Amino acid sequence: MHAQPGSPSEPAATPGTDAPLDGAVVAGEPVPPPEPVTRRAALLSGGLLLTTVLLVVLLLMPVPYAVNSPGPTLDTLGTHDDQALITIDGAETYESTGELRLTTVSTTGGPGYPSSVLGVLAGWVDGTRRVLPVESVFPQDATQEQLDEQNEAQMVSSQENATVAALEELGYTVPVTLTVHDAVEGTGAVGVVEPGDVLLTYDGTELTSYGQLIDLLDDTEPGTTVTLGVRRDGADVDLEVVTGAQEDGEGSQLGVFIDPSFDPPVDVSIRIDQIGGSSAGTMFALGIIDKLTPEDEANGEVVAGTGTMDLNGAVGPIGGIRQKMAGALRDGADWFLAPARNCDEVVGHVPDGLTVVKVATLHEAREAVEAIGAGEAGDLPACTAADAADAG
Repeated sequence: MHAQPGSPSEPAATPGTDAPLDGAVVAGEPVPPPEPVTRRAALLSGGLLLTTVLLVVLLLMPVPYAVNSPGPTLDTLGTHDDQALITIDGAETYESTGELRLTTVSTTGGPGYPSSVLGVLAGWVDGTRRVLPVESVFPQDATQEQLDEQNEAQMVSSQENATVAALEELGYTVPVTLTVHDAVEGTGAVGVVEPGDVLLTYDGTELTSYGQLIDLLDDTEPGTTVTLGVRRDGADVDLEVVTGAQEDGEGSQLGVFIDPSFDPPVDVSIRIDQIGGSSAGTMFALGIIDKLTPEDEANGEVVAGTGTMDLNGAVGPIGGIRQKMAGALRDGADWFLAPARNCDEVVGHVPDGLTVVKVATLHEAREAVEAIGAGEAGDLPACTAADAADAG
């Protein structure tokens, strides 16, 4: 049975008034003072705050380490900032259904932008990053402005090398003027070849390309006396130079620094900002080749890669290849072209889901892309333990 309002079992509130709640302060009664904070509680609160502040300061404190992380990747057949990354004038170009992605590394810890303890700890924990002593990454006493200028110069040179190598791979002749910058100390060119000399012939053979000069030197035994035809102060002069041994590989070196100036028959422009260095040369060259050929080389496949490109079409080693492989996989690549001389860093570190193909020349890289696009990639070379031992 329920009690009715006003019955003895449930007193009703007087009309026009509110019944006070349990523990509520009734009007007119004094408010009780708050309970006093003990000294121990105050010390604990202050200590906790101080510890938090010190921990934050410690985690944000700069440390002498650089952290390499996977950077952005860009499709050389696509656009960058709403503009085609590679544009070509003077020849017919073709569309592609695939992607040829250049890869990058994002590095913290440079001049003016030191790494923090927190960033370094995160780098040690994250398997896609790498923590290195800052002096092994950035030159001592270099400013950020100097590094930016150096990276920009390397990028410009990389684009020029890629253009020349790609055009010559396709059979174009790229006229060149080979001007001597200086002789290399300790070589047979010192006192014979002068800055400003323009190379015309090599042992009677007319020089028509930089790659041709490299090929001639590769076929020359070190210590051979060769006759250089040069133009000096408007006059043609013959010089006898004793070649020296190459630092790596067979053949000779001429012993001079050369500033080549090219006049390509096709105008190639590469638009890219906020990225520097020379490691995109191979992917630039492959992008140029793809655009200039009717074949759809990649044929819908996403191929990423890295590697410097010299004027003779050789693919050179780069830094941060583990981070570049991780970035490639993150951005949808199934294939990765790696310089053969980086195999020591590739073996044992290939991310699941990515297939790595080793390449030593632009021609090999081109053949690899064509095989991947044709679904015939089964026999493409991979980095092996033996390669790693040789590269190391």
